Amino acid sequence: MTKPLHQILIRPLLTEKSVALTQPSADQSLVKYIFAVALNANKIEIAKAVEAYFTKEKVKVEAVNTLHVRGRKKRTLGKAHSKQAASYGTTPTWKKAIVTIRKTSPTIPLLEGA
Repeated sequence: MTKPLHQILIRPLLTEKSVALTQPSADQSLVKYIFAVALNANKIEIAKAVEAYFTKEKVKVEAVNTLHVRGRKKRTLGKAHSKQAASYGTTPTWKKAIVTIRKTSPTIPLLEGA
């Protein structure tokens, strides 16, 4: 791994859906965690970074799925009463990784039920 861990794994994504994926249920037996990762990181680097970052918990990665989230177009206005035209910009493009953990591997306690 040539890049430091903090440059590959940017942050965990904690939404209702991502927290629900961390809990195994009747229809879902696998545990999945979702991270925002670097745009140039590949699946192998992401898997190694997760295993290296959570060595204390002895986490083993089974699969990694990635997807690019394209930035959206945003409009910003000038001052409220000026006659300036609106200017346009975009939100940043970023990459999401869905990491599946092996069944025999323990869960990550930091991201459980956040």
